[in-house]
Amino acid sequence: MTRRTFGRVAVLGVATLLALVAATGIASASTQTSTSARATIARSGVMSFDGTGAVAPAAAADLVYGGGFIQDHVAVYLVFWGSQWTGDKNGVQSYVTKFFQGLGTPSDAWSRVTSQYTGKGGSPTFTGPVLKGTWVDSGAAAPSRASAGAIAAEARKAATHFGASGHNASVIVLSPHGTHPDGFPSGGFCAWHSATGGLPYTNMPYVLDAGTSCGQNSVGGKLDGFSIVGGHEYLEAVSDPIPPSGWVDRSGAENADKCAWKNLHKISLPTGSFAVQPTWSNKVHGCAG
Repeated sequence: MTRRTFGRVAVLGVATLLALVAATGIASASTQTSTSARATIARSGVMSFDGTGAVAPAAAADLVYGGGFIQDHVAVYLVFWGSQWTGDKNGVQSYVTKFFQGLGTPSDAWSRVTSQYTGKGGSPTFTGPVLKGTWVDSGAAAPSRASAGAIAAEARKAATHFGASGHNASVIVLSPHGTHPDGFPSGGFCAWHSATGGLPYTNMPYVLDAGTSCGQNSVGGKLDGFSIVGGHEYLEAVSDPIPPSGWVDRSGAENADKCAWKNLHKISLPTGSFAVQPTWSNKVHGCAG
C-alpha cells in the first residue's frame, strides 16, 4: 500500500515518501516504510488531508505504464468491519453501498475515464454495477487501532467470504466510527490502497471522524468525504491494482493523486447524487470526469 495525500488529503509518491517521510503531497503508487510494523505494507495512493499542500502536477506529467495488471473488469467488495456498524446512525453504510452500486452503470462516465489505460488483461470495461458484494463482519468489534497488517488480514478474510480473488477484485475495508486504522487520523491521511497476496484492497477509515479534513460538506453533504475519498482509492485501484506496477507518473503519483481535492463536484448515478473528484486523463493531459 502506498500512503498518499489526496487533494485535500495530499498523497506522497513512492520516491517522495521515501525521501520525505514527514512531508505531505499527492502520490498514488508511493511506498511508505515508517515503522517496522508497517515495513511490509506498501501504501499507495495515500489520500492526505485536504489543505495539506498537495502539489499540482505539470500538464505534461502523464501516467506511464509499468507493465503490471490493470483491472479490466472491476469487481468491488465492501466489508464493513466490526460489530460497531450495527449502531451507525449517520447512514454511512447505505451511502457507500449506493455509491458503488451506481458506478459502472451506463450513466457513469466518471469511471470510464480510466478505460483509456491498457495493460495486462486489456483495458477497464464497465458493463454494469461494479459492486459485487457487501458484508458486515459483525462477529466481533473492529480493533480500536488496527495495524496495517490487520487491515490486510481483514481484506483477505472478506475475499474468502465473497469467494473473490485476483487483480480484478477490489476489497474495501471500512472501519467504524471511533477507530483508528493504521493510525488514522493522526497520520494525516484519509485512506490508502495496497495489495496483499495479489489481492487489491483499500483501508477506508470512518472519514467523518476527521471532519472537513477528509471531505465533510465539501460539495454540500455531510457524507461527501466517503465518496470523494472512497472514489479516489477506487479509481487508483482500477489503473494500478498492484501498486506501483500499473499506471503512475514519473514521480510515483497515481491517476487520482494528480487531481486530489481539485474541482470537487457531484455526479448523478441511478442510485443517487454523489460528491467526487476528477481523475487524470492522458488523453487531455489533465483532470477529467
